[in-house]
Amino acid sequence: TEKMNQRTFTGISTNVSGTGPDIEVKFYGGPALYYPLMAVWLEDENGNYLQTLFVPKTIATGVFKYGSNAGGKWVQASKKAPQTLPYWSHKRGIQSSDGLFMPDTQYPVADAYTGATPTTSFTLETKADGVLPDKFRVMFEVNQNWDWNDYWTNDKFAGDSYYASSCQPAVVYESVINMNHLSLSYRMKPIGHSHPSGATGELFSDLSTLTTALQIADSIVVKIGR
Repeated sequence: TEKMNQRTFTGISTNVSGTGPDIEVKFYGGPALYYPLMAVWLEDENGNYLQTLFVPKTIATGVFKYGSNAGGKWVQASKKAPQTLPYWSHKRGIQSSDGLFMPDTQYPVADAYTGATPTTSFTLETKADGVLPDKFRVMFEVNQNWDWNDYWTNDKFAGDSYYASSCQPAVVYESVINMNHLSLSYRMKPIGHSHPSGATGELFSDLSTLTTALQIADSIVVKIGR
């Protein structure tokens, strides 16, 4: 099944009414691909958030298909999961009433930037909202639940339920774009990992403790239209 998910490509289209450059992000699933969650967004050359390009509807609303099993059966429900994509969520900078930096039904991500969660390799076709600076960054953060290893064990931070359901933290990738010297494509580079429980928006550049988290993606390739 994993190999099939690597070879199969899902098409995603967002922000069709955007008036900025066309942006294609092609995610080639790696050997550890298994129901990931991800965010794709833009920053300026100094790392300031510009806009979101895509997040799954689950993240956009905070309503998860398996959100609660309080009644002994998993049902759809709102759930807080700040450990999932904390680098993006803190960059987005919208704090919920409970103090967490994650979208919810009160502060969702607009539908134009959302879609179904891809469980395979996928191609995102999207647009910037409007004119972009000459230099900017395309960013990608990806995470999977229950992704432990010998370093990020499920009891590493006892009592931290947010960490325990994630273990290996989200991995952050980037491509730096210069519209004055545009390349045909850009292979995104991993630049660090997020906070393991989502408590902050820090980026940690040491990736040496990560294993399967770095194998969710085999490669991520960006193309920019003019």
